[in-house]
Amino acid sequence: MTIEVLRTKIHRITVTEANVDYIGSITLDLDLVEASGLVEGEKVQVLNVNNGNRLETYVILGGRGTGEVCLNGPAALRASVGDVVIVASYAQVTLEEAKTFRPTIIFPDERTNKLKK
Repeated sequence: MTIEVLRTKIHRITVTEANVDYIGSITLDLDLVEASGLVEGEKVQVLNVNNGNRLETYVILGGRGTGEVCLNGPAALRASVGDVVIVASYAQVTLEEAKTFRPTIIFPDERTNKLKK
C-alpha cells in the first residue's frame, strides 16, 4: 500500500503576474524551484491564501533571481497580482517510508519571493 504525502512546499509567495493568454501552468523563479526540490513539469497544487482557491497545474521555470510567480492560462483566473499563495507537491510512498520521510519546505521573503539569507 502507498499513501500520498507532502513532498515539497514553498510557503507564502506573492503572485507577480497572471497571464490568461498563456497555455497554462505556474512560472516560478528558478531559485525557488531549486531550493524546494521541484522539477520542471511537475504537478503542483497552488493554494491561494487571499481567496481560498485551490488549483492543480505544473511548473515552468522562470528566470533566476527574478522573484517571478506567474499563474498562466486558466490558473490566472484563480488569483490576482499581489495574492499570497502556497505551492505544494506530493509523492506516493509506502507506509513504512512515510514514517521517516520529511518534506522540503522553504519560507521565502513574502514581499520579494527571494530566498532568505
